[in-house]
Amino acid sequence: MNKRSQKGEYLDILLRSKKTIFSTKDVALLWGEAGGGASQVRLNYYVNAGKLIRIRRGLYAKDKNYDKYEFAVNILRPSYISFETVLGSAGMTFQHYSQIFIASYVKRDIVCDGQEYTFRKINKTILINPAGIDQDREYSIASKERAFLDTIYRSKNYYFDNLSPLDWNKVFEIVPIYNNKKMSKKVQKYYEDYKANK
Repeated sequence: MNKRSQKGEYLDILLRSKKTIFSTKDVALLWGEAGGGASQVRLNYYVNAGKLIRIRRGLYAKDKNYDKYEFAVNILRPSYISFETVLGSAGMTFQHYSQIFIASYVKRDIVCDGQEYTFRKINKTILINPAGIDQDREYSIASKERAFLDTIYRSKNYYFDNLSPLDWNKVFEIVPIYNNKKMSKKVQKYYEDYKANK
């Protein structure tokens, strides 16, 4: 069990952490406090003193150089980076999008600190399934195969510019989590078209 932090250690604990974003719950855990009252008072003090930045209600950063992906998945939980954000970085879509796309349990568009975050709704049983999700960082992000499948799940006739980065074995391993026969047929069609045009 975490022992309670001593006076003067509170800010150091946050600054030493690999995380760039902290929720009030994260802070209470790091500081070894059960309730949020004392944590909230200290956080307000550090924000007013310029030691931390409040980005959004209940979310704080060490400085302005915080990780936008880490922030995105902390706005609404559970969630993970997916869709065009992953597809674009994998070279599967050539259109550039400035917003960050996130799979979540609700549909919502949020602008914060000049960055647009687009949350797309995914069925909760799919959302919490870890297949094809990289959780080795301070945020969760879909593999290109999972982002491909998430996109098909949400958009039936999506046009992908380049399917060559996909590992089709991984695609076919992940597709059963969607429990959707029409989608499975659509994935098979994408695969056949890709093989025919290769």
